[in-house]
Amino acid sequence: MSHTEDIATIVAADPHAPRWHFLAPERTAVPFDPNGAIWWKGRYHLFYIFQDSDLPNGGHCWGHASSSDLVTWKYHPTALAPAPGDPDTGIFSGGAFLDKEGVPTIIYHGVGAGTCLARSTDDELLVWEKHPGNPVIPEPEPGAVGQDVYNVFDPHCWLEGDTYYAILGGKVKPWNLRDTAYLFTSKDLATWTYERPFYAPHPHWTGEEEDCACPDFFPLGDRHCLVCISHPRGARYYLGRWQDETFVPEQHGRMNWPGGGCFAPETLLDGDGRRVMWAWAIEGRRWMLDAKKALGVMTMPRVLCLGEDGGLRVSPAVELEKLRGPGWSGQVALSAAPQVLPIDGDSLELRVVLPTPAGGEIHLAVRRTPDDEQSTEVIVDFTAGELRIDTSRSGGGDDAWRPFPLILGGEAQDHPVQRAPFVVPQGEPLELRIFVDRSILEIFANDLLCMTGRCYPSRADATGVVLSAQDVDAVAQLEAWPLGH
Repeated sequence: MSHTEDIATIVAADPHAPRWHFLAPERTAVPFDPNGAIWWKGRYHLFYIFQDSDLPNGGHCWGHASSSDLVTWKYHPTALAPAPGDPDTGIFSGGAFLDKEGVPTIIYHGVGAGTCLARSTDDELLVWEKHPGNPVIPEPEPGAVGQDVYNVFDPHCWLEGDTYYAILGGKVKPWNLRDTAYLFTSKDLATWTYERPFYAPHPHWTGEEEDCACPDFFPLGDRHCLVCISHPRGARYYLGRWQDETFVPEQHGRMNWPGGGCFAPETLLDGDGRRVMWAWAIEGRRWMLDAKKALGVMTMPRVLCLGEDGGLRVSPAVELEKLRGPGWSGQVALSAAPQVLPIDGDSLELRVVLPTPAGGEIHLAVRRTPDDEQSTEVIVDFTAGELRIDTSRSGGGDDAWRPFPLILGGEAQDHPVQRAPFVVPQGEPLELRIFVDRSILEIFANDLLCMTGRCYPSRADATGVVLSAQDVDAVAQLEAWPLGH
């Protein structure tokens, strides 16, 4: 059994459970990596890791949901689970692609086995048949060929011409330091040949403790993009060239910063040619993580594209505008005195536009109590060139936990203030898009970056929105909408 619950019941029972973000009906979701995202027969299909307590070895399975509009989701039976006699004892991260016959195929890491495959021939992708040759790339036995040459972990696969390419995430062997992935090729999905490291790490971009996990590689405009994580630091990306069957990174960027929990990005190419991405928004309540009973929450769907300068742009999917209620718009002359805006709630979309000043700061407080005891602040620091999410007064007490490093990176410390480098391009105004859904915040800044934060106010009246500034003399244009189904 997967012990599913009605989403409305989960939302009603937990005041911090987001209302319109994608939630796991199985509840128990640590890890909760999105996986196998694919556009098929007019629907978005999203798979994700959850844990079935009736199964041994942690019960790691893949759940499945689909949507026609990125807003309303239909939940389906468990897609992949370990079964008696299978070589894999759990289902970990992977992706989806179409094979040479146009059949949807999943590649995944089978716990205790290696790289495994499954395929589905029904239009709703409800029934998946595991490959009889699993694992098609086995985990090397101690002392065997490959043990100190490549990792067998977190696969991603695509078909190019008549060749299948798979990359398996990891660290540089044999030293297990710094990030890379390992490239394999196949003509039939059954027999695979190891080729080479997929890319070379850049010490000026990433640390020696980082790895490449949850990889997803795809063309984006006239470049190629690799989104992935390092376990200590969370979601990130490379942009570069796919040249002579090797990826040549030319640019690296973060999608998560200390204090944030954006993890395990997964993308698909939809019917409109958009590259849509989700990520796991890691729980920020200590007890839920410690007990491994965290509510599975995905980030909102984000659209990735290239800007005119060839850099990555990230924006909210326009379908989410369906959630808007009656809006408010107006102009506000910025001042040091906090100004209460005429909209409140725990589920909001806010848009702020203003001419970029030479220095100073603007502060937008959300989930704020009338007496300002509890407040979560979004801060643009023009002098320092930073965008910050400050949850130090959000509430939650000792349960609030914003760890860094996230996983596998040494002893974690609490980071209540998340800081991302951000400079408004010359000649452009500042444009902030802020989405609040109870405990989750997502802030898009000029489509150059998106920050993800979690907050847990203990007071029901933490619904206010307040704007203030330091050393900024400007008039801001604001728009705001309540959000909900």
